[in-house]
Amino acid sequence: MADKDAFSRRGALTAALLLSLTAEAGRNHAHAAIPAAGGGRVLVAYYSRTGNTRVVARQIQLAYGAALFEIRTAEPYPDDYEATVRQAERERQAGYRPPLAATLPSLDAYDVVFLGFPIWGTTAPAAVRSFLAAHDLSGKTLVPFITHGGYGPGSSVQVVAEHAPGARLLDAFTLRQDQERETLAQVTSWMGGLAIDR
Repeated sequence: MADKDAFSRRGALTAALLLSLTAEAGRNHAHAAIPAAGGGRVLVAYYSRTGNTRVVARQIQLAYGAALFEIRTAEPYPDDYEATVRQAERERQAGYRPPLAATLPSLDAYDVVFLGFPIWGTTAPAAVRSFLAAHDLSGKTLVPFITHGGYGPGSSVQVVAEHAPGARLLDAFTLRQDQERETLAQVTSWMGGLAIDR
């Protein structure tokens, strides 16, 4: 019975997310309809550090029968959250675009590109700038979806617009997720109170 309840909750959350995505993407852009599922002309490209953005990307992929592409840097970021934050800030200030592990040979097969990423330092991660610089989105419909820890999209939509000037940019979908720094602090505090020898 517990599994059936979990599935039902998961199904309800998925339906709500897809409804929100559809409503947000279409708001103020009724003329920019996205092809139905199975059309084969939709790409979902995403960057995800903790997996939050990946969950949204996979839901969009299922809804539209889309191709899925994970944006990864050639050199992974540190596992340590604070070290990643420091590196991301240095990259942002320098305008650095890290090399990617892979790129797509062409976007000719796609009319619509969903682009997902978390907010890093109030903007899009450097890896997303690298992806946009490496791929020509001219003439494509570009739909950002953004996860964040409570500060909103920051300047990320402007960054996407600047790096994809020939794309038709739809309104971004934003979703607040647990903030990693707060989670780590709470877990560290909890572990500090445990009577366990290391």
